[in-house]
Amino acid sequence: MPFAPLAGVARPHREELEDGIFHVYARGNAKQAIYLDDADRQAYLRLLELVVKKRRWRCLAYCLMQNHVHLLVETPEANLAAGMQALHGIYAQTFNQRHDRVGHLFQGRYGAVRITTDSQLWAAARYLALNPVAAGLCAKPAEWPWGSYAVVGFGAPAWLDHGRLLELFSGSGSEPHGRYLRFVEDE
Repeated sequence: MPFAPLAGVARPHREELEDGIFHVYARGNAKQAIYLDDADRQAYLRLLELVVKKRRWRCLAYCLMQNHVHLLVETPEANLAAGMQALHGIYAQTFNQRHDRVGHLFQGRYGAVRITTDSQLWAAARYLALNPVAAGLCAKPAEWPWGSYAVVGFGAPAWLDHGRLLELFSGSGSEPHGRYLRFVEDE
């Protein structure tokens, strides 16, 4: 006998917030790769750029791993869900077409943790930068070409708001770029 869905039980809504900062993450279905090559990573970043511009997000940092992705996003408008639906929906369709695949690419919905304190923000920024190091993909975060840390202060795409990230690291009167680099690299 088939099970009927429970009446009145819906998935909880994602938190939407004007001027909120979120650590957003998503993993491949069954931990499968969501990027098979550099062309996939470039396609994801192009779509991210389009969503950042259309939704007026401030993308503070990103890190593309083989089977998951991390984003640090500030949303001036309460539109995180719509932006993520567009980003991952279009990317999954593109990926499946390109690789002659069908079915889900991502494991469930994206996750998002709202950042509410400076220490949370700093920890998230550090985590994104060090993720490829922890995975053994490189020795230093600046060596990972698919993370925003590699372009801190130079060569960053216009849609990546490193200025805003560094502004958030500007406390205690020290130079924010150096403070950010020291915070990430000093274990």
